[in-house]
Amino acid sequence: MSSRLKALVQYTVIFAITFLLIWFSLRGLQGENKLDYLKHTWNSAHKGWLLAMAGISILSHLLRAERWRMLMAPAGHHPKLSHSFFSLMVGYLVNLVIPRGGELSRCYNLYKLDKTPVDMSFGTVVVERIIDMLCLLVLIGISFAVESEKLFSFINTLPIGTSSANSSRINLLLYIGIGCIVLALVLFLYLRQNQKVRGFISKTWKGFKQGLSSVFQLKNKSLFLTYSVLIWVLYFLTSYTVLKAFPSTSELGFGAVLSLFAIGSIAMAAPLPGGTGSYHVLVPQGLVFLYSIPQTEAVAFTFIFHGWQTAIMILCGAISLLITSYIVRKKDTSST
Repeated sequence: MSSRLKALVQYTVIFAITFLLIWFSLRGLQGENKLDYLKHTWNSAHKGWLLAMAGISILSHLLRAERWRMLMAPAGHHPKLSHSFFSLMVGYLVNLVIPRGGELSRCYNLYKLDKTPVDMSFGTVVVERIIDMLCLLVLIGISFAVESEKLFSFINTLPIGTSSANSSRINLLLYIGIGCIVLALVLFLYLRQNQKVRGFISKTWKGFKQGLSSVFQLKNKSLFLTYSVLIWVLYFLTSYTVLKAFPSTSELGFGAVLSLFAIGSIAMAAPLPGGTGSYHVLVPQGLVFLYSIPQTEAVAFTFIFHGWQTAIMILCGAISLLITSYIVRKKDTSST
């Protein structure tokens, strides 16, 4: 099977799962005309809170772009803040179409703007992801500490949380272990026969080590840490402002925001375009089970929330892509 055919099959499966989950979630909307109900929910939302959410979201992306610049500085590369921001937003735009494809695309975009080596910038992106994963785990840990009883009760309602015999769990872990060993063996044999792939992985690994070392070579580590904390505080505030925007969720407290942020973060981690599908299934279930929000209102809220968030990324990503094209074209014209 050719690589193109494999990619086609992979993305077909991904989008099929996405649409299946969206269809499953939409069944929670009462009545035949579900679009009208979504419009009604949108019209009832407080637009000031939604605009505040958009502003907070863009600010978090600016901080992320600045933090990315800090990681590249020890390697002697100092791209403009605007260029790193444009590249970041282009990456988010690509992620909506190709799951996890944005990490590499933003590095290529930055290379077009500032000639920053892709392998080096990609290494810093991997380091960024590790740091973000640690921050996410801390925030999820805080969420479970504050709302542990409700969150564990919610998990037990999911298929992965249902009680089962110990032998079944052991068998599942055994199958996963065997699968990982087989996958590692196949990958090893494939790499032995493909020199081009080995070269790419070697170059990427070198860039990762350079990116990792940049963390220890930062001149202002406390500022980097402050940026990392602020980014996740702003992510949390986006959830808070959206909850405040809708009548059915505006009265939910701090603990509810933590719970939904934890559930939403787990859903967004699924390898689906922008978390579409998994987010639309898990978040409404959390609203219904934890806070007794009616199913119809919970589903409509989730669709509007995720849709508004996606619209911001599409708009900023498309503008960033256009500006990138203009800058690159202008540079090519001036060089010739």
